Amino acid sequence: MTRLTPQGKPAESAMKIVSDANPNINGLVNGSPVEKEEHDHGDSDEEKDDEAGLVSGGAKKKKKRRPKKKKGTASSAKAQSSPPRVLMSNLYPDGQYPQGEIVEYRNENSFRTTSEEKRHLDRMNNDFLNEYRQGAEIHRQVRQWAQKNIKPGQTLTEIAEGIEDGVRALTGHQGLEEGDSLIGGMGFPTGLSLNHCAAHYTPNAGNKVVLQKEDVMKIDFGVHVNGRIVDCAWTMAFDPVYDNLLVAVKDATNSGIREAGIDVRMSDIGAAIQETMESYEVEIGGQSLPVKCIRNLNGHDIVQYSIHGGKSVPIVKGGDQTKMEEGETFAIETFGSTGKGYVRDDVRSTGQVGS
Repeated sequence: MTRLTPQGKPAESAMKIVSDANPNINGLVNGSPVEKEEHDHGDSDEEKDDEAGLVSGGAKKKKKRRPKKKKGTASSAKAQSSPPRVLMSNLYPDGQYPQGEIVEYRNENSFRTTSEEKRHLDRMNNDFLNEYRQGAEIHRQVRQWAQKNIKPGQTLTEIAEGIEDGVRALTGHQGLEEGDSLIGGMGFPTGLSLNHCAAHYTPNAGNKVVLQKEDVMKIDFGVHVNGRIVDCAWTMAFDPVYDNLLVAVKDATNSGIREAGIDVRMSDIGAAIQETMESYEVEIGGQSLPVKCIRNLNGHDIVQYSIHGGKSVPIVKGGDQTKMEEGETFAIETFGSTGKGYVRDDVRSTGQVGS
């Protein structure tokens, strides 16, 4: 997701992994509980000898006590758990969340980065940006846990529930009380689309589909804080034959993010995405296949409490002269395929399938 700020700095790139999480796991240190107790509260041999007898004045030497150390609590946690359950506000008690990757403006728009006035206006708008950054950090931590733990043999329902439980725990909003889900939580239902299904498939209750090693799965979930929706997706494949396909789509997404900015035409963004995407090929079964953009799937703008605001960001070149405007938020979404590069709605799978 790209946020167009007065400086033209994207506040977050929801399609990129900006850092790797390495959560610390609390464990027990081997040792004797008796020895630990003596170390914490015991006295030296000299003190014990003095206490056993009387000093010359007839008074017993007073025993010195060491103050007990306070045990850590969940609220003082400094690292995320696995699965993620530590409330994000506990990890950032000052309420300031990481900015993520910043993509600077280029060419004639570079003044938006260097101008003191523009930087001041950016700081004045920091409240809603901080809500986006909180949502983006929640998404990043849940996403990294999912990337490490999703394996063939799991059901789609199990995968979706693991992601959504993490999001609700980190936002602190389970959505069980009236109005609670409007404060924070899931931005939209988790999408888990397999193989020829390009997008928008969500497992319903009772779904028995199991992830296989040869599957290519698109994972799409959203996080919202006060209606500021972070929309991010990525693809997982367990067969290295698809590695180049994944690289093509990620590279095309980054090209779109670099091209995006205030006053940029949608057609120029689409052209940059297509040029990058279609420079790749994938070899499957000894046959070299070109990677094509799925021309009837697009990125989009996002408004508060609405995932689709009305503007589309194409992923192929065209004649759309609509411009991105200051203060708007966009999800740069790219879809690559080794097929014809076109999808249709399939009511049987309730998703969009490619051909």
